[in-house]
Parts: sequence; C-alpha cells; structure tokens
Amino acid sequence: MYIGVLVELSNKNIDKKFIYSVPNDLEKNIKLGIRVEVPFGYQRLEGFVISFEEEPEMETKSIISIIDEDIILNKELLKLGKIMQEETLSTLISCYQVMLPKALKASRKSSVSKKYDIFYELVKIPEKTTKKQDEIIELFKMRKIIPKKELQKISASSLKTLEANNTLREIKKEHYRVALLEEREEKKPLTVDQEKVVNEFRNSSDKVYLLHGVTGSGKTEVYMELIEDCIKENKTCIVLVPEISLTPQTISRFSKRFGSRIALLHSALSDGERYDEWRRINRGEVDIVIGARSALFAPLKNLGLIVIDEQHSESYKQDDSNPRYDAINMAIKRVELNKGAKVILGSATPTLDAYARALKNIYHLLNLPKRVNKKPLPEVTLVDMNQEFKRSEGHFSLLLLNKIKEKLSKEEQVILLLNRRGYSSFVTCKNCGYTVKCPHCDITLTYHKSSNNLRCHYCGYATNITNVCPECHEKSLTTLGVGTEKIEEELHTLIPAAKILRMDFDTTSKKGSHAKMIEEFKEHKYDILLGTQIVAKGLDFENVTLVGVVNADTSLNIPNFRSSEQTFSLLSQVAGRSGRSSKTGEVIIQTYNPTHYAIECVKNHDYLDFFNKEMNIRRRLNYPPYYYVTYIRVSGKDDKICYKESLKIARILQKYLDKTIILGPSPCNVFKINNTFRYGITLKYKKQDNLKEILNRIIDVYKSNRLIVIDLNFNPIVFG
Repeated sequence: MYIGVLVELSNKNIDKKFIYSVPNDLEKNIKLGIRVEVPFGYQRLEGFVISFEEEPEMETKSIISIIDEDIILNKELLKLGKIMQEETLSTLISCYQVMLPKALKASRKSSVSKKYDIFYELVKIPEKTTKKQDEIIELFKMRKIIPKKELQKISASSLKTLEANNTLREIKKEHYRVALLEEREEKKPLTVDQEKVVNEFRNSSDKVYLLHGVTGSGKTEVYMELIEDCIKENKTCIVLVPEISLTPQTISRFSKRFGSRIALLHSALSDGERYDEWRRINRGEVDIVIGARSALFAPLKNLGLIVIDEQHSESYKQDDSNPRYDAINMAIKRVELNKGAKVILGSATPTLDAYARALKNIYHLLNLPKRVNKKPLPEVTLVDMNQEFKRSEGHFSLLLLNKIKEKLSKEEQVILLLNRRGYSSFVTCKNCGYTVKCPHCDITLTYHKSSNNLRCHYCGYATNITNVCPECHEKSLTTLGVGTEKIEEELHTLIPAAKILRMDFDTTSKKGSHAKMIEEFKEHKYDILLGTQIVAKGLDFENVTLVGVVNADTSLNIPNFRSSEQTFSLLSQVAGRSGRSSKTGEVIIQTYNPTHYAIECVKNHDYLDFFNKEMNIRRRLNYPPYYYVTYIRVSGKDDKICYKESLKIARILQKYLDKTIILGPSPCNVFKINNTFRYGITLKYKKQDNLKEILNRIIDVYKSNRLIVIDLNFNPIVFG
C-alpha cells in the first residue's frame, strides 16, 4: 500500500504530498485524514494521510508509525482545506493545521494527554483485614465504584494494600475538562416579527441569509428556534460569536434551552479543554458547537446550520497570520459541501459588503426592525467637545458626568467606552519634543500606570518609565493621550463612591476573567463597566440605562477606508447596550466631529442613511463592495533590499494585471515591527482572471529567498 502524506512543515518549497509505503502490519489501520510519523530527510516528522496512491516508479520510504485511531480530518474538512488554500494562496498544511486544536495538529512538538478520574471497584472479600481496611470495604456495600480520593481519606496505606492483594481493582474514567451547568428553562414565545423571520427562513431554499435586526430585537431567539428545527431533523449546528467575552453569556442561554449536548471551541480554553471538546464533537456526542472563528472547523457530521452572530465583527477575518482566511466566506463554502445546509449572518450593523449582497439577492435579507421590549431605541445625545473641552472635568463633559451620577443615585448601571487601553498613548518631552518609541518597531510606547512601565503593543517590548529625556537630559518627559487606565483613575476621583470595573486586554488576560467580570457586573457588584470595544459586543444587562462614549473619534481617524464603517458599527453596537429591559436607556457620545455623517447616523439610529452615504464614497474611490482589494506585504530585515524587491514586484504586477489599479509600494502604517521593515502594495480590481496565477508566480520566485517574505491578504481588514 502507498499513501500521499502532507508533512507538518509549512514551507512553499515542500507544499505538496510525499509518497510513502505502508508496512503490511499497519495497512489495516490506514485511513484518509489520520496522522502518521514519517522519515523526512534526516528528520522524523508528522503528517496527514491525504491520498491513496499507485505503486510509484521510484523507491519510497516507509512510514514509521500511525498516530491516530480515529480520523482527524474527515473528507469534508480535507475538501475545505483545499478550498481555503485556493482562496488564500497559503500552504495546504497551514490550512489543515488552523482547523485543529494543538493536540491534534501534525507536530512532533505538541502533545496533550487525556485527563482521568480514578475509581475503585471491589473484586473479592479478603479473609484477614485491618480496621481501616474494613472501613473501606464497608463502603462498597452501598456503591459499585468509589473515587480514589474518597478512599484515601480513610487510609492511603490500607487502600494500597487492598489494591496490591487484588481485593480492589483500579478503574480509570476519562474526565472532560469542560463542564456545562444542567439548568433548563422554558423557551420564550416568539414576537410577531420573529415568527415572520423564522417562517420566511423555513420556507426558502436559499443557502445564505442576512438577518438585519436592531440591537435588542431578539436575534438569538431566532437562532435558537432555527437550531431546534435542525436538531429535530437529526442535524447539527455551529454558532460563531465574534469575541471570547461573548461566549459565557451565549453558552448560558443555549445550555438552558438545549442542555449539555453543546461543545465549546475557542482560544480561551486550555489545550486540554479544546482537545476534550474536539473529541466529544468527533464522537457525535454534541448537536451544537459554539465558539469563535476556529469553531467553524468543528468535525460535525450532518451539518444543517451555521449561525454567524455579529457578522460585522472584524475578528471573523484572520488577518495576522497565514492562512489569512475569512470565516464568513469559509462558512458559505462549508454549507455548499453539505446538502440542505444553510448559513445565517446576523447583525444590527451588517458590513456594507454583506448588505449590498442582500440588496442584490445574493443573500436572502431578513429584518427585525423593533426591539423585543417594544420600547424605542435609546435616545442618543452628541456632546461637541470642541465647545465643552474648557469646562469639562478631566475627559468628561459636565453632561456625561452628571448623567452618570444621576443613574448611580437611582441604583442603575452605566457602561463607558474608550477604545484605547493603557494609561496614556505616548510619552513626550516638553522641552525638545522627543517621543519615546519602541527600539524594535516604528511606534510609540504606551504608558501603563498599573505596572508603571512603557509597553509596545506590537512586539511586547517593555521598559521602566523615567522623567529624564534621553535626548536633552532634562526632567521634562510627560504623558499625553488617554487610555482606559487613566479614565478609571479620573472616575475614582470624580465619583469616589462608584464601584468601577475595567474590562480591556490588560484586565482580561487571565483565564476565566471575561466570564467572571460579566457575571459580577450582572449581579450589580459594580456600578460602572469601563472598557474597550469588548464592552460593545452583544452583552445584555437589564440594569444598564446609560452608555457613555468618552471619545468617539479614536476609530474615525485610523488610516483605513473602513474607518467610518468601523466607527458607525462600534458606536451603534455600544449604544445598543442601553435600555434593553423595562427601563428607558440613554446614550451620550463625546466627539470632536459631531457633524461627521457616521456619528450623525448613529444619533439617528439610521443604518440605511449611513449605508447610502458610505456606498457613494466607496463607489467614487473604487473600494469594496464595488471593487475587490488585495494587499501584498513585502518585509525583510534590510530596508533597501525590501524596497528594491517591492518595486520589482510592483512592475511585474503592472505588466501582467491590465484591469487592476495598483497602488504602491509604500511603507506600511507601522513601517517597522520587531526590527522587520515592511512595504505594502494595494491591488484594486473588479475582474482580473489571471490575478492568482500571477501572484502564485511571484510567490514561487520568492519562496527560496531568505531576505524577503511575501504575505498576501485578500480583502484585508488591516493594511500593514
């Protein structure tokens, strides 16, 4: 028997299957999609079996061993990986590796063990026993098996003796590291609008649906109704959520409705927990998988529905490493591999690309125009900080500060958004203008007061802060800009009695911290939840009646054609956290750009007006959804070589891509990261049939070049 094996090394030079023979004694255990250990040059590597082969003309090496009993990559995932490779032009092995938890990747460096609970059962009654041994044996009259820990409390030495003389036998039972609470509640009756959406979905044979529902309109209830339909038909479902912080709330709602046949897959789980959950899914022990982007590749059988909640979220696009795939596009590709399966994308602020597709009937548009509580959306007040700045208290206008105090006096809660972590954005010299930058990156260091150091948010470099300028040697360094740490400090000064909970990357890095914070705020252990964009996504607190945005302009000024869309989406989403129950909600947005159309449309809760205005700009500037965009990044340790090669690549593109607008090369937004220089080339096109052929040729030319790295990103979120 001969097989094709894809080895673990992600390198374009060896991005192909290698043929190996299988020893006779291993033939019966070989299956497509399992891992095997193989000799590769002077190394021993792991790889996936991706094909059965005819006997080759050349002599082949034999595999060393079989690693898996069960199939790791089923036929559907093997096909999906090849589709991902074609979409992203990444290596095929990287497309398969991204689908799997660490314990199941092809890698000799990773291994995760199963966790077991140890029990004992009684085999026989011995003739002679001690008092402690009798005490242990007595317990087995009531129970067949007893945990080891319980028996050790009586006497560890007596237990050891009983095991040694075969009176007791040890039993190992696998212990799953993720446990769901078995708490059930009756399902809520659907509103008229929800019932209409559900029936329209049921009666349509379309594959892809866009559910446009205002915040608080009950999109999750619609998802659960459709999932219940699937389960009745013995089909399985995937629910994707954009942020890890959403998962505890989502799991709670789903487990109360569907019980414990739910699995979790997201990066906040330990390697062992993800391994356990993946095997539960693979064994068919669950009907629903909930998680972030990677949950899309859960090895479910008979897939019926993929739900993508908060479809507008940038986290559905893997932008920082290969393969740079879009989870929404891959979800659509996956349902195409499953007869009768569907995808539903839900959002209060769908991306322009998605809404444009819905208007063209590429996606089936569903609408939920009203909140479930029958109350209007919260009133939004804009505060012009150009006028208010001089009489504000720190970074708070008098209106926002007084409103916070008013809500707290009524024992109501407040959410505050500032989409920038740390204490201050940068440190500069008042005397000579010197700004403290990362020595490895072309970016200023951020001051974190809690740890009293300066940190680079790109490479992780950190250094202690000083007040002496290294340029002019004067004691004139000062912090400028503002982050969540500084706002928290101001709040403690302005409202000393308030209990404040800060939620950002720095406070939620510890395992389980997201879930703990959400639960504590829900139980009103805190009055104010202050955070970055984490607090804007899908959280549901009955007692929140005020949302305040400290600075609405942080995302408006980023150098990205999507900055207005990102601002509208972020502000609309955080505004939707207010007034979600019986109490009326309010929103106060502080801005230096109160007449900007994105901010005005947030004030009026007018998605369609924003859509039309932004689409007009995109059309005139040849940006998505009118044009496709691909970004090519050329990076290397030598600036001159990097720039020279990026110019060569631009000339090749100009020669062969006749229907494409080519911009650059130009330095990336952050020109240097971790001592690596970076240049970018932007391609804009409507239809360019030979695009991937030319890009593949460029990759082939540079795949052996150790001085230059080429990264491709189709439809990027971040340029750089």
